[in-house]
Amino acid sequence: MATEPSFRLVAGLGNPGAEHARTRHNAGFWLADALAREYGGTFRVESRFHGELAEITVAGQRLFLLKPSTFMNRSGRALQSLLAFHKLPAAQLLVMHDELDLPAGTVRLKVAGGHGGHNGLRDVHATIGPEYRRLRIGIGHPGHKDQVLDYVLHKPSAADEKLMRESIDAAVAALPLALEHWDKAVQQLHSREAENGN
Repeated sequence: MATEPSFRLVAGLGNPGAEHARTRHNAGFWLADALAREYGGTFRVESRFHGELAEITVAGQRLFLLKPSTFMNRSGRALQSLLAFHKLPAAQLLVMHDELDLPAGTVRLKVAGGHGGHNGLRDVHATIGPEYRRLRIGIGHPGHKDQVLDYVLHKPSAADEKLMRESIDAAVAALPLALEHWDKAVQQLHSREAENGN
C-alpha cells in the first residue's frame, strides 16, 4: 500500500517582478523554480489562486507547486485559496521561505511553530493558522534588526548566493524522502549541516 505523502501543496514565498528576482527574500521562489526544473513542471498564471501554479510528480506523488503573486506580506491569500479548492488541510502544505536565523548555506525542515517576525509567514498564520510544514532557507542576519528590511530586499553577495544555491540543491534532493519519511529527511539535512560546519 502506498504511503500517504507528508504534503501535497508546496509553496515558495517571494515577491513578484524582475526587480525582486535575485533578492534574499525570494529564496522560496528560487527553490520553487529549482523544483520545477528538476521535475519538469511549467508555471502558469492562475488568477483564481493569486499566483503561478505548476504540477510536478515526485516519488510517484502529484504535487501542486505555487508561487504567490500577492507580494510577501499577503502570501496567505494565495495559499488559502488553493488549499480550499483542493479541500486540503493546512498540514498538507509545505511553505519554503528565507530564514534570517539560519546562516547562508543552511536549510532545515520544521513542522508548525511561530512566524519569527517573517512577514510572509505572519500572513500565512493569520489566514490558515500555524499548523503547516516549513522548509527554511538560511540567508544569514545583517546583525541588527534595523538593517533587516534593506538586507532581505537586496541581492546576496556572490559567496552567500553560492551557499544559498547549494542549500537549495540539497533541499531538492531531500524532497522525495520528505514526502514519505519526513523525519529521515530532517536528519539528512541536519547531517549535511554538520558536515559543512553549520
